[in-house]
Amino acid sequence: MKKLLALAVVVLAAVALAWGFLQWMPKTRAANDEAEIRQVYDRWAKAFRAHDVDAIMSIYAPGNDLVAYDVVPPLQYRGKDAYRKDYEEFLAQYEGPIDTEFRDLRMVAGDGVAFIHCVERISGALRNGQKSEVWVRATSGLRKINGQWLIMHDHISVPADLATGKAALDLKP
Repeated sequence: MKKLLALAVVVLAAVALAWGFLQWMPKTRAANDEAEIRQVYDRWAKAFRAHDVDAIMSIYAPGNDLVAYDVVPPLQYRGKDAYRKDYEEFLAQYEGPIDTEFRDLRMVAGDGVAFIHCVERISGALRNGQKSEVWVRATSGLRKINGQWLIMHDHISVPADLATGKAALDLKP
């Protein structure tokens, strides 16, 4: 009888431990995923500031899996090579570092898929000497591929004044 009672106590303790672990594990995984994704955006900001296109592109999905919508034509960029060209053209307009700020960054991550959205400030000196500062809206979708979070989709936009048909580039949060 004592052995049966001891066995029951051990089984109940094991079940309680397993239940506690299962409750803790998803929260830990989500926190780890969010930390890893924030590191992706920290690496992007550092590379963007330095005009390092190779480092920028290292956080994007390979081949034609990447689809991006930017504030400039074309309507969409399909594939890493096309988006790389967009980055090269954009960065070539600036002299020196380009600063970025992510405001109100929100993230949802789970089971190898995540998305983020925020407003992002981009500022620096253009090659013609003019100072540039613009706030854009940014939304990205990511997938965990071979243990690494990579961006599959970027959507960068600015509001438009429908009466004039022009982009509203002077808005600030």
